[in-house]
Amino acid sequence: MTWMIYGANGYTGRLVADLAVDRGERPVLAGRDPAKVAGLAVPRGLPYRVFDLADPDAVAEALRGVEVVAHCAGPFSATSAPMVEGCLRAGAHYLDITGEIDVFEAVFARHEQARRAGVVLLPGAGFDVVPTDCLAAMVAAELPTATHLDLAFHATGGVSGGTLKSALEGAAVGGRARVDGAVRSVPLAWRRREVPFPSGSRRVASLPWGDVSTAYRSTGIPNITTFAHLPGLDRVGPRSSRLSELVMRSHVVQRLGRAMVGAVVRGPARVTRSRSWVEVYAEATDSEGRSVSAALIGPDTYDLTADSVLRAVSALRCEPPAPGAHTPSTAFGADFVRRLHGVRIIEPARR
Repeated sequence: MTWMIYGANGYTGRLVADLAVDRGERPVLAGRDPAKVAGLAVPRGLPYRVFDLADPDAVAEALRGVEVVAHCAGPFSATSAPMVEGCLRAGAHYLDITGEIDVFEAVFARHEQARRAGVVLLPGAGFDVVPTDCLAAMVAAELPTATHLDLAFHATGGVSGGTLKSALEGAAVGGRARVDGAVRSVPLAWRRREVPFPSGSRRVASLPWGDVSTAYRSTGIPNITTFAHLPGLDRVGPRSSRLSELVMRSHVVQRLGRAMVGAVVRGPARVTRSRSWVEVYAEATDSEGRSVSAALIGPDTYDLTADSVLRAVSALRCEPPAPGAHTPSTAFGADFVRRLHGVRIIEPARR
């Protein structure tokens, strides 16, 4: 039995493939472009398969003999569902690196199908959302009475084209938060606060992040807001947020934006990633005013993602959780993030 990287010729897929080779792994590389997939696989001496996700029968056939699929081909709003369907038909475990709330919700909706098929579905096996999900589970375990959860991150370094294309789609939706157990639409930057990151306090503003979906399933906490420290985000007001949503919903704007990103964005170089890092903060509070917080520092988000994907693949092959749809922490425990290279945890503290 073997495992596959689909979308291996993309920016993150290539990082995963190269790290796999460095660690002595021989995954099957796959994608829909014959020249690009072969150009990546042949010099590395790796097997490869070429198939499009449009035909469910073809996907299931291409996954024959594959134990785990690491799905790295975005935008996941378009590619996740057909790959999940193929994995269910083929009996292959599925993981991806999405950060899209609606994709998480769609995958979790297939829990019973996955359970019956004996398949694990694990969306968000990279930076979205392993560090935030594991920290959320840590603070929730320390405060079982928590009713509110704030999760924030601060990342340095550049972004890939795939990340920007997903961000373009997300901008058309606007803000999202978990309110009283349900995913709600809210204005972008509807909440602002100071966060004591390990490197110092920073002003953050709310934005839609995958944990709006995943952290609820990991912790059961009914009110969840996700934040980031991003230049200019804390200056976004309700009026400008609504205007930007209207503009970004235009099919013309979306099409031009994707074309521009595809033409000019290549993703951060190795030297840039080596100088970059990410910080994550989690804070749970309850109705009595008690709170528990924790934080972590890790390497560049793309390097963290590649490492996390490989460790998740290994875990799914050697010690898979019960079949069904999982978050990283429900699959492998909150301490999964401690296995990642270069991650340092600031342990939970009560107030």
